[in-house]
Amino acid sequence: MALAVCLLLDAAADRALRALWTRLEDAGVPTLLSHTHRNHVPHLSYAVLRTYEVEAVLGAVAALPDAGPLVLHADALGLFRRGRASLVPAVTSELAGRQERVVEAAVGTGADLHRNYRPGTWVPHVSLATRARLGDLPAVAALAYTVLPMRLPVSRAALVDSSTGRRWPLPVIP
Repeated sequence: MALAVCLLLDAAADRALRALWTRLEDAGVPTLLSHTHRNHVPHLSYAVLRTYEVEAVLGAVAALPDAGPLVLHADALGLFRRGRASLVPAVTSELAGRQERVVEAAVGTGADLHRNYRPGTWVPHVSLATRARLGDLPAVAALAYTVLPMRLPVSRAALVDSSTGRRWPLPVIP
């Protein structure tokens, strides 16, 4: 079980990504629609915590200044080990700074941060396929590039339990 501090997309971007997930599933590529509990939402994770106290993390992140909505600009398809394919937004200094502040607040509660979310090595991404095989990559790329470049407006943030999909809305967008 892990807890993620996530940016959630506005309704139009959420619908567009879910439609892309559906097209990928129709092509035989597993996505977040069919992964684990099937309650996933399109998101970008600032931090993934392996051990944590939900209330402590919620309080620490909610206490951060509201940085307000932002627009992510995705113009690339990224591939991670073990078959995770994602849209990759540009890393602006603003986005990197926001992520660093969130990580500092979360780790300050005693939470254990997953190594891939350490500031300076974090690769922001919006997951598409969870276990794409080598033979799936042409379909993933073809379908992803039908929507790229893509504006991804962020309208809210939440803590998300990755094992259940349970969400704790944040009163701010850190």
